[in-house]
Amino acid sequence: MKPVRSEGLAAVFAVHRGRMLAAAAALLATMLAGTALLGLAGGFITAAALAAGTAAGFNFFSPSAGVRALALARILSRYAEKLAGHDATLRIARDLRAWFFRRALPLAPARLGALRTGELMGRLMDDIGQVDGLFVRALGPLAAMLGIGLLGIAWAAWVDPWAAPILAVAALAMGAGVPALVARRGQVLEHRHAALQAALRTCVHEGIEGAADLAAMGATRRWAGRVDDAAGALADSGCRRRRRLSAGDLLHALCGMSALLAMTVLATSAAHAGRIAPAHAAALVFVTLALLDVWAGAGLAWQALQGGRASARRLRAVVDAAATVVDPPLPQAVPATGALCLQGVVFAHPGGRRVLDGIDLRIEPGQRVAIGGDSGGGKSTLTALALRVHDPAAGAVRWDGVDLRRFAQAEWHARVAWLPQEATVFAGSVRQNLRMGDPEAGEAAMWRVLAALDLEARVRASGGLDSEVGEGGALLSAGQARRLALARALLRPAPLLVLDEPTEGLDEDAAAALLLDLERALGGRSLLLVSHGALPASLPWRRLRLQDGRLHPVTAPGMRPPG
Repeated sequence: MKPVRSEGLAAVFAVHRGRMLAAAAALLATMLAGTALLGLAGGFITAAALAAGTAAGFNFFSPSAGVRALALARILSRYAEKLAGHDATLRIARDLRAWFFRRALPLAPARLGALRTGELMGRLMDDIGQVDGLFVRALGPLAAMLGIGLLGIAWAAWVDPWAAPILAVAALAMGAGVPALVARRGQVLEHRHAALQAALRTCVHEGIEGAADLAAMGATRRWAGRVDDAAGALADSGCRRRRRLSAGDLLHALCGMSALLAMTVLATSAAHAGRIAPAHAAALVFVTLALLDVWAGAGLAWQALQGGRASARRLRAVVDAAATVVDPPLPQAVPATGALCLQGVVFAHPGGRRVLDGIDLRIEPGQRVAIGGDSGGGKSTLTALALRVHDPAAGAVRWDGVDLRRFAQAEWHARVAWLPQEATVFAGSVRQNLRMGDPEAGEAAMWRVLAALDLEARVRASGGLDSEVGEGGALLSAGQARRLALARALLRPAPLLVLDEPTEGLDEDAAAALLLDLERALGGRSLLLVSHGALPASLPWRRLRLQDGRLHPVTAPGMRPPG
């Protein structure tokens, strides 16, 4: 796999220009063989008919050999075109997805969070599918049509100079004029169609994800109505697209009939006047027929090009957004251990109030710090700053005395084990989920962390480390899924553990038991935990409360839930 040297979308295609040129050349050869075959066969049949009864001097073998050779060449070039075209397309599809994820992942979660899940899925599936098919549906056919048109016009000019203008006008009308007429406002309509596809996908996805809540609120019928409305709008857009294509087909047919009639009149007149042989006159008509058939596909190719360009703009609208954090030009090596220190940290979301207003916090190696506070008070924002998902507006976040902005993000993240509030359990086995925390972890380490979080018996009873957990942990209870996600974080060999609501979904006794198990499993690692829930009084953790953008010490033995 060749590296993409540039970050532009065009670079994805440029890497495979050799394969695309080979596929376009094979497609041109297929068109050329088919056109020449029809022209030669038409001239041969005409000459044979005129020579009936006077076979003397008639060359039967050369044209028949030519017909067989062109038929074989068409089969071989067709096979080569399919092979080269699909090879180029599949490679482009692979690299296009890698390009999108490479550009989009640094935007998560801050920038991508503004997109609804269904809309993002639409861009990943529909838009990328439109763009990676640009070559076989648009660029390759249009290039081959241009090539066969130029060759056909040159050949017609050789046979009869008056034939070339007819083919040239037909080529311009069918290959450019009619598509341009049909494509008026086409970019706007294609963009709207792509948006309607995304809206329908979003509506369906959110309805499936929230089916239980919709049923509980008695809103299923209303949501189904929204899906029907979105599907109806997409169907109307599709009908408008088909009407435009049908109008283009009609105009193509009219142009084709006019060109064929003009060429027939010219060829018969030239043959009658003795300017060209009757066989050449027949060949002109049949070549014109073949070229018109090729050019009739120009409308679909131009529409595919419009659709692909609209999808490319939608993809660029995602990946061209400025990342909230960037790596320094010369990253500094991340110390293996150290103290996490927030000094005078101020943060506010765009257009919002200050969520954090002068935070000072130091977590020494091996120290445990738990932070409570009301919802919306900035606890998750504080963990996002520690992870360097955001940079502070003022102040600094440091590790071992070095500002996090001097580290490469990937290197810093390797030093942190992270459990978000809505941690995902991925479809697959227990082993596969745990190895996302540490790909090198052995079975003994996996069983130790499962035992520490009271999951060992459940996993052994269900079939061991290779037992399936289902999509989103569907085969586990909510508490078990939460513990498995925490086990994945604990398995990660990182000196700092950052947890956001690790006891979410657990009752008070289970939450207390989990936190006590967590304390024993932490070893010498540092902990930054944010939670609404009460902490067991026996935990020797430093306790703080985030209120009005500042941290305040908690002197009570436990942290009270909000309210």
